[in-house]
Amino acid sequence: MTKLLLKSGIVVTQDPKLGVLPTGDVLVEAGRIAAVAPKLDADAKTIDCAGHFVLPGLINAHMHTWQTALRSVAANWTLLEYFRHVHAGLATVFVPDDIHIATLAGALNQLDHGVTTLVDWAHNNPTPEHTDAGVSALKESGIRAAFFHGSPKPDPKPGEPHFSEVPHPRREIERLLKGPLADRDALVTLGMAVLGPHYSTLEVSTHDFALAKEMGLVASMHQGGGEAKTPGGWEALMARGLVGPHINIVHGNNLTDVQLKAFIDLGVSFSITPANEMTQGHGHPITGRLRALGSAPSIGVDLESAISGDMLTEARMALASQRALDNAAERGRSGGIPATSTVPAAEALDWITTRGAAMLGMADRIGSLATGKQADIAVMSLGPLAMWPVHDAVASVVMQGSGARMRDVLVAGNFVKRDGRLLRQDLGAVRSKLAQSGERILARLDVKSVSRQVAAQ
Repeated sequence: MTKLLLKSGIVVTQDPKLGVLPTGDVLVEAGRIAAVAPKLDADAKTIDCAGHFVLPGLINAHMHTWQTALRSVAANWTLLEYFRHVHAGLATVFVPDDIHIATLAGALNQLDHGVTTLVDWAHNNPTPEHTDAGVSALKESGIRAAFFHGSPKPDPKPGEPHFSEVPHPRREIERLLKGPLADRDALVTLGMAVLGPHYSTLEVSTHDFALAKEMGLVASMHQGGGEAKTPGGWEALMARGLVGPHINIVHGNNLTDVQLKAFIDLGVSFSITPANEMTQGHGHPITGRLRALGSAPSIGVDLESAISGDMLTEARMALASQRALDNAAERGRSGGIPATSTVPAAEALDWITTRGAAMLGMADRIGSLATGKQADIAVMSLGPLAMWPVHDAVASVVMQGSGARMRDVLVAGNFVKRDGRLLRQDLGAVRSKLAQSGERILARLDVKSVSRQVAAQ
């Protein structure tokens, strides 16, 4: 593997000891970061990064990548409409090829936008063939990914149990750990996307939490959206010793502060999806409530069927929504504007880097630029005018940055994007297959689409 020297960039390390280097170099060797310093000399291929930010690759902590071919379809749907039209409708007609092309295109788009680690929350896999199609697509894309194996949520047919009564399939988890996801140090690894007590019976939740703990896997679950299937379920699971650092809660808008504190004390992680939560009716993101308890969220895109896949947009959404809540609270107390912003912009960058790494138990590998870590790196252009001048590097990245400005992206020291282009020669074919898949699926709802015409241009 070629040694690389990323030279003369504005290096935003996200490492507390290194901070921001206004002009700095990053040396990459054997897929890892060998050194970070204001100036380095090395016998290596030099990549000029003057006029660019050099960032740790972003981390998308929650996305249903299988929905990529349905982009914009759910833009005007509430959560209830989404459940009805997607899970009980469109999802039921997906074949493995649909999963493969959607996951491949979605992962490539994340790479294009500077995301080097994706948590693919895959809950439309009625057969092992669907599952394997998603896993193979992630591997093919070149992204670092945690494949969170989930389960479909169709309406039950006569004589079938409701999905809330179906335990997570141990056989599939064992198959994946012995087969395509056996290497826990590989780019693509396994997690579990379980129902949790909000969407399943206590018996099912107990089974699923225990299985994840036994297998040493992160168990992630949605929390919120209507009434809980098992009131008091969380307290019962905590009493059984099944809630701990391997548990990840997504959304969590309806949890009480008492519950949040109990979870934080047990090491539970949280992933929020601010744009979609505010769009579909989940409620306000719990960013500020976590901060008040000494914690913070990781962030995910959630649904490209509803919103964009740009993680910097998501970070701004989370920041702006919490500042708005805090500003409104201050007006309610004093009738005036707060003396200063309640949430620094720098925290928003943490949410899409270091917090995502911690949620995956990979803080020693990804999330920041430091010696010995994986060389997952994004190089973002300042452009001729858009981000000049840079007075506060981190604030500039958060408030003016865009995934569309990513020039280079490396995963484990390998370029997946160079000079503004993904390093694949078949993107036209990917677009065409994605459009064809979307058209076939959407025929279920008779939704008109122009994707095929646009893809052909």
